[in-house]
Amino acid sequence: MATPKSPQPIDLQQLQLDDARALLDHGMLTALPSMQESPLDYLQGVINGLCELSLKDPLTGLGNRRHFRAVQERTIDGVARSGDAALLLMLDIDHFKKVNDTHGHQAGDQVLQAIAKCIASCVRPMDTVARYGGEEFAVVLPNCHTSFGETVAERIRATIEALVITISPTLTLRVTVSVGGAYAPEWVRSTAALWTERADVQLYRAKREGRNRVCLDHPQEIFVSAEEKNLLFGHLALGDPAWIESVSSDAPGSSASGAMQRVN
Repeated sequence: MATPKSPQPIDLQQLQLDDARALLDHGMLTALPSMQESPLDYLQGVINGLCELSLKDPLTGLGNRRHFRAVQERTIDGVARSGDAALLLMLDIDHFKKVNDTHGHQAGDQVLQAIAKCIASCVRPMDTVARYGGEEFAVVLPNCHTSFGETVAERIRATIEALVITISPTLTLRVTVSVGGAYAPEWVRSTAALWTERADVQLYRAKREGRNRVCLDHPQEIFVSAEEKNLLFGHLALGDPAWIESVSSDAPGSSASGAMQRVN
């Protein structure tokens, strides 16, 4: 009987790591371990760094859409199992095209960076802020009771409205955002796409009603005692919730792709 061969050590010099190292040189906050002292730690550092970069927006440093979707999925799972309220906010900078057209794309980038930092300063460490795309941002707030959601959203909107963004020694800009939000259905297994679409509907409404405002989709609150929750949902503790939230293709505001046209 043949004995299994022991794995051969990897020679890092033979791996094509130049492009990976170039990416990490510009994107990592911490230095990689020394290749000579610990080849295994070095390779693990390269892998960890590339994973981190794949989830980060390079301009703002926030999570990107891939990271945002993963957080959404985890939050939905938690809401379906615990019934704790979770809020999704979608934010869009009003008239952002005018900033780029008037002052150039570099000024637009500075505005995006300032708004990203401002939003992050308005929420808790446990919340997730992401750049959803272009001039749009998203915030996932787990364990956010319905009585507090509008206060948080309004705080973000007002803080951005008061923000003075320094573009150059002779130029400062002020912008506003429109905010749409929706709560994840409690005790229901929803989907990330449907949750985003419901928040998008409210964002479109905020734009339509004049911009620089907050519009939230307020769910009907159902108060259930701990004993009632155990009787109703205790048998699901070891499995997935049995209820699936769905929207028919002919329902108002729904579409096959889940996309909604927005206005700036």
